[in-house]
Amino acid sequence: MQANRTETVATEAIELSVVVPIYNEEESVGPLVARIRDAMANFEHSWELILIDDGSTDATLVNARKELADPALRLQIVELQRNFGQTAAMQAGIDTATGRLIATLDGDLQNDPRDIPVMVAAIEERELDLLVGWRKNRQDGLFLRKIPSWCANYLIGKITGVKLHDYGCSLKIYQASIIKQVKLMGEMHRFIPAWVAGVVPSSRIGEMPVTHHARQHGTSKYGISRTFRVILDLLSVLFFMRYKARPGHFFGSIGLAAGALSALILFYLFVDKFLLGNDIGARPMLIVGVMLFLSSVQLITTGILAEMMARIYSGENDTPPYIVRKVFSGNDANS
Repeated sequence: MQANRTETVATEAIELSVVVPIYNEEESVGPLVARIRDAMANFEHSWELILIDDGSTDATLVNARKELADPALRLQIVELQRNFGQTAAMQAGIDTATGRLIATLDGDLQNDPRDIPVMVAAIEERELDLLVGWRKNRQDGLFLRKIPSWCANYLIGKITGVKLHDYGCSLKIYQASIIKQVKLMGEMHRFIPAWVAGVVPSSRIGEMPVTHHARQHGTSKYGISRTFRVILDLLSVLFFMRYKARPGHFFGSIGLAAGALSALILFYLFVDKFLLGNDIGARPMLIVGVMLFLSSVQLITTGILAEMMARIYSGENDTPPYIVRKVFSGNDANS
């Protein structure tokens, strides 16, 4: 009977996958797993925990593997070959997850796992594809973290059209069938709601307040420089959201505008030279007109090349943005 029960648990469809990217969190990983286990103790459905070690250089992986000894915990640890960044680590976790729903959170103990069951119930009740945590009472520094985050959230909402209070909160619940349609690249994890909005209507993206704790161990992996990276990433998001499938429209529009202005300038100079008899050889306007014409040709041809590359990329590029060294599961607890 015990064997049959074990086999049933092993083959039971998983309702929720909890994905946590970790990097140099040797002091936090043990308490993190304990908190998740306690938070999910009364969860009525089957669930799994997936830790992604993003090339940690301390004892994070060693401490994480100690948690494999718990037979009641369905745990997988994915060790990446090197540090690929939080976005790639999150993509690795999403690719590994088998649950119908996927929850993501940070590994620094600032997100509270007790919010996960509440958010799971909310995403089902509200029939959403993505539910984003809102750190309403954020426990971070005002000038280095809060103010840059407020500015970034405002800009992202304005440009993408997805109105949320907190884009940067890692605590999110996804419908797995939706988030697996989105490929995360670069440092784009903070723009996940915008990417999801390219797959489903923004009305199916919601948010709810969650608990946020001050960091207890280690140091933050982010600084004020992140603000500048966010601005650059935001420009990339804007381009990909509007012109990913038709980059020729982006470059072509600018090229046509430059060409039209060039045509007006050169036509004016043509009339001035051949009808009015004025000398135009030393006029700066002639140089401007010629440069605009050359820029127009270059932009239009760039757009054509971008269209060709986009079609090749969308049809052939299935390479993940990470490399897995090894996957540990409960069977490796004593290895």
